[in-house]
Amino acid sequence: MSSDEDGSYQIDVQVFEEFEHSVCHDILVRTAERTLSLEMRGSSEAVSIVVADDETVRELNRTHRGLDENTDVLSFAFSHEGEYYGDDKPMSEWSEDTSFVMPPGDSAGLGEVIISYPQTVRQAEEAGHSNERELVHLLTHGILHLLGYDHVETDDETIMNAREIEILAQVLKDE
Repeated sequence: MSSDEDGSYQIDVQVFEEFEHSVCHDILVRTAERTLSLEMRGSSEAVSIVVADDETVRELNRTHRGLDENTDVLSFAFSHEGEYYGDDKPMSEWSEDTSFVMPPGDSAGLGEVIISYPQTVRQAEEAGHSNERELVHLLTHGILHLLGYDHVETDDETIMNAREIEILAQVLKDE
């Protein structure tokens, strides 16, 4: 767990054992804190970050989005559900009336960002930059999804991409 200078962000990072030696927890925490501070401006939130393997991310993509394919990052927000693209019914029925029962004074937080490390490596190689830079990019993208940004519609994609570029410029400058 970590929090920014104001004590307002709780960041939990879990990395699958096989990638522990390849992933810097501190960079993920700093990226999440910086992204949240630029977007939330003083609001207090918690984010969980998981760096997983292709199989886990693909299974989550199939189960929760109806897409049986590899992907780089998935975001599971506690305040809204993402788009389901499958032909079958989703595994669970979510509604905005659904709430997590938390102890008094606690918040469920924004949600969870799950990143496929093998996909990160492939994309970094293709883009010609470091795995670390790609992780920072994917985490920023995932957090923006938790905050409600999307890229299904062209206008929304333009807005999300512009915000992502602005935040990445700040995050990468800090590194």
